[in-house]
Amino acid sequence: MKRLSLPLYGRKLAAVNAWAILFVWLIAANAFAQESFFKGKTITIVQGRGPGGTGDLRVRALVPFLQKYISGNPTIVMEYMSGGGSRKAANHIFNSARPDGLTMGNLSAGMVSLAVLGESGIMYDIDKFNYLGSAYSTYHSVFISRKEAGFGTLDKLRAAKEIRVGGQSVGFSTYNEARLFCYIIGCREPRFVTGFSGPELDPALMRGEIDARSTGPDSLLQRNKEWLDKGLIYIHAIMETPKGEKHPHPLFKKLPVLDDLAKSDKELKVIALQRAFRVAGSPFVLPPATPKDRVKTLQEGFRKTFQDPAFFKEYDKLTGDQPTPLLPENHEKAIAEIPRDRETIEIFKKLVAAGPLPPR
Repeated sequence: MKRLSLPLYGRKLAAVNAWAILFVWLIAANAFAQESFFKGKTITIVQGRGPGGTGDLRVRALVPFLQKYISGNPTIVMEYMSGGGSRKAANHIFNSARPDGLTMGNLSAGMVSLAVLGESGIMYDIDKFNYLGSAYSTYHSVFISRKEAGFGTLDKLRAAKEIRVGGQSVGFSTYNEARLFCYIIGCREPRFVTGFSGPELDPALMRGEIDARSTGPDSLLQRNKEWLDKGLIYIHAIMETPKGEKHPHPLFKKLPVLDDLAKSDKELKVIALQRAFRVAGSPFVLPPATPKDRVKTLQEGFRKTFQDPAFFKEYDKLTGDQPTPLLPENHEKAIAEIPRDRETIEIFKKLVAAGPLPPR
């Protein structure tokens, strides 16, 4: 092997070092450019819901950490755009928001299900959003009724005719789950009353305007602990997401699991589809044409937030739950892997529509 002369070796080493210095400089220059872009700017998070509910609290837990970890430390403000199970907000982010990295959406899981099911009014493509992650990918849903309505057992719930079940809007995740509970439990001709915000459903239940609703165990523990302490509600069943993962609180560990109430493989597939929608969490998204370097900067801000133990404490303080983050690099994968077989989708579409429940 020919030995390099010292002068030639030195020149090659100098060239390698020069390229290394240039590479580091380019990385630093790009980071500085992004810091310069976001520095002094304001990012608007468009929430596909009204203010004050659990979804809003999840977002608010993130804000101080995003302001800390997004390069340039931008100010972050909220805008609320409820309607159509986050359909309105998703359409806005996809079609109208400037793709400059300064407007992002936080949308309910309903916006994913609406798109997969091919519902009307969808003017966005879930496979073309830029995903930033979700604060949670684990969600246990329960079906509750007010005690005064007298549905103390599943048999009494099944025997009652036209129970009034509250929900936000057709397509909203808790509306879909309330319909799914009623379908699998076997409620007789339930009436679904919509038009409430999340926080409005709670007093409506206590006032007797509705008899039942779907909600999360953590919402009960955080917002409605008095209901549990005073025995003001019955909790009838739970849907575990992911399947088989028990809620840590003893009150919810022994509830009937929705899968065990199903009567056929068809019904199990419908439950599995709703569970897949929930695993996608509450997505943070950017418009499709957002510059890739800004997408990466924002993704890194979310990634650092989701890995900060202080964020977990703040999230628990505001929501009563521990976050189960879906990192940016995993979110797009979760969306792509949602089951989309036609037969299950057709049943599910009837299940979550505005009309009567499909026959079992």
